[in-house]
Amino acid sequence: MEIGKFAQLEEKIKQIVSEQVFLRKQIIILEDALKNKESEIEEFQSKLRVLDEERNSVRARVDSLLDLLADIEVEK
Repeated sequence: MEIGKFAQLEEKIKQIVSEQVFLRKQIIILEDALKNKESEIEEFQSKLRVLDEERNSVRARVDSLLDLLADIEVEK
């Protein structure tokens, strides 16, 4: 094999290894970002559950008050 071709091959291998290192770092960064987003989603889902419970509680109280008002006879 010629020295020139061997040098080209060596350069290509170095480039591939360099790209692999870069891509592994990118994968780690993206996995961390994904974990953070999943954590945010869980937090928002928890808040949403609390808000749904509050809404249902308020709805029940309003329904109860409306029932009380319906029981009152209006004077004519």
